[in-house]
Amino acid sequence: MHSTVDLPDPESNPTANVVIWDSHCNFCRSQIERLKRWDSGKLCYLSLHDERAKQLCPELSEEQLMEQMWVVEPSTKSKFGGADAARYLSRRLPKLWWLLPIMHIPFMMPLWRWCYQQIAKRRYKISGKNCDSGTCRIP
Repeated sequence: MHSTVDLPDPESNPTANVVIWDSHCNFCRSQIERLKRWDSGKLCYLSLHDERAKQLCPELSEEQLMEQMWVVEPSTKSKFGGADAARYLSRRLPKLWWLLPIMHIPFMMPLWRWCYQQIAKRRYKISGKNCDSGTCRIP
């Protein structure tokens, strides 16, 4: 596994939005490292493989956690997954200003969700991870 930039943990900033992501995925790791560069201290990060992710989102199954990245707003416990998470972050992170108009085109969220799902389903292949053992199988 490649090293990951030092990511803020939810315990270090309990008021920050929590990004739940697949730390076993090289593609996901590169995207989270990019997101960290765009962040200005508003996010903390938690691997979906960390037991705390299941405690934070007990209503989400392991399959749902594996399907997409999730952002959890700590004050309301609202959860945004996949393309909806990207849309949510586009309104929260000033460095994602360029994504804001794209993600808010009327009636386009079904397309963005479909695109996100297609990439998420293939993320291990995209990153070149060998999945022969079945450990990276996405339901």
